[in-house]
Amino acid sequence: MPEVTSAITRTTCAGRPAWLLRTRWNAMLLSLGDGGVLMLDHWGGDGGGLGGDSYLPHTPWNRPSQAQFLDGVPLGYSVYGDRAFKEPGLVVARADGSAVSRPAWREDHVEDDVLRLVFEDVGSGLVVEHRFAVFAEHGVVERDVLVENRGAEALRVERIASAVLGLPPARYESWTLHGRWGDEYQLTRRDLAAGKVVVESRRGFTSHEANPWFALSRVGEAGPVWFGALAWSGNWSIVFETERNDALHVVAGVNPFDSAWHLEPGGTFRTPSLVCGYAEDGVDGAARLLHRYQRDHVLPARHRDTPPPVHYNTWLATSFDVEVGHQVELATRAAELGVELFVVDDGWFGARTSDHAGLGDWVVDPVKFPNGLGELVDEVHRLGMRFGIWLEPEMVNPDSDLYRAHPDWVLHLPDRETTLSRHQLVLNFARHDVREAVLARVRALLADHPIDFVKWDHNRPYTEVGWPQAPVERRREVWVRHVRGVYEVMGRLRAEFPDLMIETCAGGGGRVDLGVLGLADFAQVSDNTDPSDRLRAQYGFSRAYAPRAMVGWVADVPEPTTGRTSPLEFRFHVAMQGVLGISGDILGWSGEERTRAAGLIAGYKRLRAVVQDGDQYWLVPPAESGPCAVQYVSRDRREVVVFVYQVRGVAGEGPRRIRLRGLDAERHYRRADDGLVTTGAALMAAGLSSAFPQPPAPRHTEDWRSRVELWEAVDEEAMS
Repeated sequence: MPEVTSAITRTTCAGRPAWLLRTRWNAMLLSLGDGGVLMLDHWGGDGGGLGGDSYLPHTPWNRPSQAQFLDGVPLGYSVYGDRAFKEPGLVVARADGSAVSRPAWREDHVEDDVLRLVFEDVGSGLVVEHRFAVFAEHGVVERDVLVENRGAEALRVERIASAVLGLPPARYESWTLHGRWGDEYQLTRRDLAAGKVVVESRRGFTSHEANPWFALSRVGEAGPVWFGALAWSGNWSIVFETERNDALHVVAGVNPFDSAWHLEPGGTFRTPSLVCGYAEDGVDGAARLLHRYQRDHVLPARHRDTPPPVHYNTWLATSFDVEVGHQVELATRAAELGVELFVVDDGWFGARTSDHAGLGDWVVDPVKFPNGLGELVDEVHRLGMRFGIWLEPEMVNPDSDLYRAHPDWVLHLPDRETTLSRHQLVLNFARHDVREAVLARVRALLADHPIDFVKWDHNRPYTEVGWPQAPVERRREVWVRHVRGVYEVMGRLRAEFPDLMIETCAGGGGRVDLGVLGLADFAQVSDNTDPSDRLRAQYGFSRAYAPRAMVGWVADVPEPTTGRTSPLEFRFHVAMQGVLGISGDILGWSGEERTRAAGLIAGYKRLRAVVQDGDQYWLVPPAESGPCAVQYVSRDRREVVVFVYQVRGVAGEGPRRIRLRGLDAERHYRRADDGLVTTGAALMAAGLSSAFPQPPAPRHTEDWRSRVELWEAVDEEAMS
């Protein structure tokens, strides 16, 4: 890999001021167009000759500016008021109703690996600052935009994107993540033709239906990929606009739907970040760049250097039927299996005997815990495990003491009936008093008990999103202020309880993005624990997010969502692809099942450092039937873990060869289970067989098979 001596260089492009942003894997060349338009002259591979007047821009700038429209020209940002007829990234309205802006370049600032480009619209006093933070060792650039009102009149920000990305004419295809509850993170490819494709959430949170990540490639080319991921847990939007010359215009950021920001003189607004990059080795290579960046710069620093614990969650064993004696029995059995974290899920508080009541009343139920929660917490710690608990702090049941005392604290409109979903409403975290009340209650719970972990759940989308107590000009800020309020509460809890671990969950995988992952150590992928469905969901999830952030559950069979049955080893091996979790009634497991489970957990602990912190390669992506394989390589390329699966085997189908990737070709590797030694070159050229031993009759109806292999580098001294 080439060394990068300077990540940001001031240069020129066809005689215009320009800035070259370089990483080990790619480069971005920005320049100023006529009238101060920010151009994206290049985004892609770095051949070493970028920058300077020899670089050919995308448009003939020697024409008179008034005749030069910007259609079909790759832009670094678009403003309503530019000479363009494409999706704007910024729309700001003045008091007279005009929304046309013409920011002109004023200055640049380069500090460490951060470039800030400052533009100003003299007529309105609007200052626009574009920030580019270059992560040279990770191949990505963080982009965001800050606007400030330096004028004398208030402005209304009607749209502000985190980034605009322009690509030159070609035929492009997009890769995005879509799904629904129980079927999240399905990787979806589509050809981009003339017009717009919009991927978004209007549900108030990231959503099960789509995720704010994308990848782009040229149709028919297997290599180069451009990608981006948005750090925002509220409404978001990504627009892919194919222009008439097949140039591609991408606008990503907070969704402008029903949203605006009132900008008083002196006021500012900063967007969430868009992390963007380019990889030569496809979507898989793009994922590895994102994984390393997340592990090193996004996930909470407190726990980056320690492996996430194997955890047991009580939900599938107890539902709302929580009782201290039964919980102690479950904890005892979990400790015997090798579990490191015991998590009590829903049902421990208030009047919580079903999902109809109790949300918002975070007080321990004295009937279920007559001696207080401390009795269970102490026993879990005595058994050598950490203790965790389930919370849903942003929600409230109408049948709760909190709602009866403060019905105005929920998102609502005074002249519209509120819609219940899962018998609950959404607390308005845009309100300071709501945030302080929730923080005080959760703080008291954590201060009164040595709780190590919180599963932070979120189980409904937002409707009747109103804030009638706010000034009229501020009411449409509620979508953004709510998310910022959630971030504030989570951040303050982390600051006050620095050893606390947090898992983000939203009806499974409904809230996962780079914003919440800056505050949560890991995330649920789906409420669906069926391992064959999970393979496809985990494949899609890992296109955008690191295995270290991905929680997998081993559940009982038949699986609660699909009713399917699969072997214990298969369920464990699928869940081992990230952070291993177990749910279900482990008290009902046979002695033989417990022995196998304990062995699998012990084996996982040996593998997890490579799985969670190594480079991931999907060798054979999952399908409805047939083989599947995924590989993890430690950063020093000395250890390799390979999971091989057979999903619903097809009769008469012969074995495949699974060729490994990313190894040191000259190095020898030994397979841990049988001592076989071969070279990295052989493993990458000839590979492993997908075949499994013939199962004893009668065969399982689905023929689910799996195995895991650990390969370790052999030193030359040992070879001799």
